[in-house]
Amino acid sequence: MKTLIILAHPDIESSRVNRRWKEELLQSTTDDIALHELYTTYPDGKIDVSREQELLETHDHIMLQFPLYWYSYPPLLKKWFDDVFTHGWAYGSKGNRLKGKRMGLAMSIGDKQENYAQDGPIGYSVEELVAPFIASMNHVGAQALPHYAVYGASFQATDEEINRSAKGYVCYIKQLRDF
Repeated sequence: MKTLIILAHPDIESSRVNRRWKEELLQSTTDDIALHELYTTYPDGKIDVSREQELLETHDHIMLQFPLYWYSYPPLLKKWFDDVFTHGWAYGSKGNRLKGKRMGLAMSIGDKQENYAQDGPIGYSVEELVAPFIASMNHVGAQALPHYAVYGASFQATDEEINRSAKGYVCYIKQLRDF
């Protein structure tokens, strides 16, 4: 089973979490795990749709890795969805290329986990905020995997916590074969 990790971070060099996750993935990557960076591949924002569709078709598991900020995802990842998940390919009467794929999210979240509750200051859980992803996965016939997240990425997480999350992330990716 092959896994594709689509990394969407607009400034990976200044990222503490996503950069560390990337480093750990690159150290641990095997032939069945591929890392694909959207902002590096498409600095001009012009997405090669056929290339992206081919990447998705040739992998069993797709992990979307990104920072969750302003309760959403980076703009290039949104554009990627809009451009790549086309009618007749991803959905519609003849669009079934993602059917049966397993898709998940790996997110760095700036705030504390306890703030993501209906009675917390944000007023929404992470599960509620990522519902559009799950709906999109359902719409194209993909199976949504449990998400992986680290909280406090903006200012609270220590280097030790980030290193631990990176190792945990690689274990999570490798365990995808069991889903």
